[in-house]
Amino acid sequence: MIIVKLMGGLGNQMFQYAAARALSWRHGVALKLDLTFLESEQVGNTPRTFELDHLCISAEKASRWEVCKMNGCGTNTLFKACARLYQMAAGSTCYREQNFNFDPYVLTLPDNVYLEGYWQSENYFVEIKEIVRKELSVKEPLTGKNLDLADEIRSVNAVSLHVRRGDYVHDAKTCMMHGVCDREYYQRAEDRITQTLKTPHFFIFSDDPEWVVDNIKPRHPARYICHNSGEPYEDLRLMSLCRHHVIANSSFSWWGAWLSNDPDKLVIAPDRWFNNPSINTSDLTPADWQRL
Repeated sequence: MIIVKLMGGLGNQMFQYAAARALSWRHGVALKLDLTFLESEQVGNTPRTFELDHLCISAEKASRWEVCKMNGCGTNTLFKACARLYQMAAGSTCYREQNFNFDPYVLTLPDNVYLEGYWQSENYFVEIKEIVRKELSVKEPLTGKNLDLADEIRSVNAVSLHVRRGDYVHDAKTCMMHGVCDREYYQRAEDRITQTLKTPHFFIFSDDPEWVVDNIKPRHPARYICHNSGEPYEDLRLMSLCRHHVIANSSFSWWGAWLSNDPDKLVIAPDRWFNNPSINTSDLTPADWQRL
């Protein structure tokens, strides 16, 4: 059995699921999800909840005992000792992410492991990319305004453009870690798009739609998507239907671009993903995406 700890928002949870799903597929064992962090009373930063339930995932929630026997957690001394004994007898292990960049050792982990980390590289799951695309698709059919928008997206040379603000702006710790992509980045991205594509039509997504409407004004036709508040998976699905993508330094828009099946897609991503230049993000984006 593989258990993965889920934390962060939808994009982060998708990375964690995909990496663990690939490991469970290699060994032919069950994948279970540790939701204890998401179900806890989180302090600081942005509180998060379980967001994969609208997707076609192939995993169940891990029980408290299953989580503790894998990573030796718990406050009760006897309970913790029993978990440790199980770990030794079953040969299970807890593996925590060592660095941000791809860790090839993860691909060699055994079939009885607990994963804790963010795992933000397609190298963890590229061998089952079609399974991942299928299982991270939205279960519910398109309806209403989203169905109309999907038809519109398919009828033009659609370019998704994502602006991540939210806690990147309003939470001091998160802002210090990530920073935000400025207007100049999006202007340069539009220039790059214009050099490559004919008649681009932008579909603009953001967690701060009012700021985006006032500050991001492409020179080409554009539609601002502002109606899916509280349903981020709907925005993600619409993004994935676009032919091309301008993403932010955000795992959310990373997935919007990656889930697109267009073989000729152009994806532009920011060269700077974190404020700290020492964090290695060289394998964060696929080789054919352009960093700007």
